[in-house]
Amino acid sequence: MKKNVLLINGHQYWEVSKGELNKSLIELARNHLIAKDYSVKMTHIDDPYDANEEVEKLMWADFIIFQTPVYWFSIPWGFKKYIDEVYMAGYGIMFDDDGRTRTDPEKNYGTGGLMKGKKYMLSITWNAPRGAFNDKAEIFEGKDVDDVFFYFHKAQQFVGLEHLPSFSCYDVLKNPDIESDFQRYEEYLDNIF
Repeated sequence: MKKNVLLINGHQYWEVSKGELNKSLIELARNHLIAKDYSVKMTHIDDPYDANEEVEKLMWADFIIFQTPVYWFSIPWGFKKYIDEVYMAGYGIMFDDDGRTRTDPEKNYGTGGLMKGKKYMLSITWNAPRGAFNDKAEIFEGKDVDDVFFYFHKAQQFVGLEHLPSFSCYDVLKNPDIESDFQRYEEYLDNIF
């Protein structure tokens, strides 16, 4: 049976970040997955979207790839707006309340997700070099990429999605190695899909 993949480009235009790399990674993933006989739909958060149609796409998908740059140690505000609008439109479809009961309101918070069985991955472009991670003396204090994006992963867990390993392109502004990044991404996609 053919699997469905939704590619969400979370890049928001900014003068110092016009989005070519994130767009290229989305296209690479799209072409790679179509060649493997996946059905693919795409969204770019900078384009107009209808929140209810986005909920339908998310529910259609077996896999979701969130492609995003890092702006000030987080996702762009337009991508956060997309998540806020679309996920709230998905109340009762993507998640059913927060999972707790009135009889025991201290337990099971975040277990009301209705998207169980669906998987997602996060593909990130960073200005930060690889060495900024996993070194306690550096800015991320020895944390890895998924530690830095803990909040993002918890939001996906809240709606029931299962996390696949994240992919990162590092140092994309000061010391890019785009050809190597593309090769690593294709290898990554081969291992995941």
